[in-house]
Amino acid sequence: MDGKAVVAISDRNRCNNRPMKTETSLVLPALDPAAVPSRTTSIYPTEELRALTVGRSKQALGDALGLQTFGVNLVRLEPGAMSALRHWHTRQDEFVYVLEGEIALVTEAGEQCLRSGQCAGFPAGKADGHHLVNRGNGVAVYLEVGDRLPGDRAHYSDADLEARATRGGYGFFHKDGMPY
Repeated sequence: MDGKAVVAISDRNRCNNRPMKTETSLVLPALDPAAVPSRTTSIYPTEELRALTVGRSKQALGDALGLQTFGVNLVRLEPGAMSALRHWHTRQDEFVYVLEGEIALVTEAGEQCLRSGQCAGFPAGKADGHHLVNRGNGVAVYLEVGDRLPGDRAHYSDADLEARATRGGYGFFHKDGMPY
């Protein structure tokens, strides 16, 4: 081996020039996101609604780390995929930070492009339905953060749908209050 290869191997076990454990030996509270399974399904109540998020995958990093008061998801959107139906929450703040690629942020005011290193926030109670759409040719990756306050409701701007937080997740209703 030449000297460069030796440096590269030893640098992998160092952090700030100090010896460290390797990525494969991380223990809580540290986590390698690659160890967290991806979920490609949706919790929407009908097959028609679930089909709208095909091409989206989420890794529940916050759950894997045991976080209880807020969630953190690492989300991948394939080209043409959307994050969710346009919605807003009564009690939940939401925040997204784009890590790779670019995604269209669609709100009541229109559409704008978010690129790697940019972010958006959605305050609880602000009736501004939003979602993210990958209109590009490559995969987009972002972090999604939201709190888990009890009593939250999500209102969907373009669908006959309302979600109500329960102890076990969300229950879904029509806008007239009838359950799905």
